[in-house]
Amino acid sequence: MRDIAVFTGSAHPELAAEVCRHLEVPLSPARINRFANDCLEVQLEANCRERDVFLIQPLVAPVQEHLVELLMMCDAARGASAGRITVVMPHYSYARSDKKDMPRISLGGRLVADLLVTAGASRVLALTLHSPQVHGFFSVPVDHLHALRELAAHFRALDLSNTTVVSPDLGNAKEAAAFARLLGTRVAAGAKQRFEDDKVSISAVIGDVADRDVIVLDDEIAKGSTVLELLDRLRELGARSVRVACTHGLFASGALKRLSEQPEVLEIVCTNSVPVPEAERTEKLTVLSVAPALAEAVRRIHNGESVSALFDGL
Repeated sequence: MRDIAVFTGSAHPELAAEVCRHLEVPLSPARINRFANDCLEVQLEANCRERDVFLIQPLVAPVQEHLVELLMMCDAARGASAGRITVVMPHYSYARSDKKDMPRISLGGRLVADLLVTAGASRVLALTLHSPQVHGFFSVPVDHLHALRELAAHFRALDLSNTTVVSPDLGNAKEAAAFARLLGTRVAAGAKQRFEDDKVSISAVIGDVADRDVIVLDDEIAKGSTVLELLDRLRELGARSVRVACTHGLFASGALKRLSEQPEVLEIVCTNSVPVPEAERTEKLTVLSVAPALAEAVRRIHNGESVSALFDGL
């Protein structure tokens, strides 16, 4: 893979380094400087000319800071005559801004997609977008991965004979059903209504959870309001135990601590698509790596092979 160059910003350098180890290529250096007026400057410190450039950067807090870094890396690679620029976004936070559900509201998901393409992105590699329509916001090819197999491999070590996979809402029910098929379990879903960013109501759970071991599956957990609301319903319905699984463990505002304090929650499982600070981790947290999957997708993109073939049989 002599013609590949991989760079990263400051969002999650550990994940980028792990991806490069699986690819057996070096992580090329990038310099990020801040001027006295608080403006950023980015320099890619390796040759990009006619090379296949991959920029690994999840959009995590501070999101705007990391977004500007990514835009500047795209611009720098384009200005350095890169042959192709692939943005690898393990987490696309603006995917939640995907619909006009209020008057005069911006569609941040589409706007940021346009900004990335304008900055020079030739294609995008994403992981578990918040909603499928976000894929269509990009005017360049998008390869969309998920972490269901990594999560399923972890839970297969358990006795799943009395288990139900529960989606917190109907919007994620399709993914929960696919996950349940991988595990050979039943599936259920919550009837959720969102009032504000951190205020939700789940009026019912559709499916059998009484006296069963439950795996709650969501795409991301931010403040944890949805999962905590779902836990209330599961208690009322007599669930025996609960494990919580998600791809993106954002765990904002002490969410991980609050979830870990729930007595019926035996385990919280997420991937390393976003960094979880060591100081905030609890004994109930398990972090799975998506670096092998990202590395294989990068290899296939570089070699012109099918990425969708990674998910044959799902």
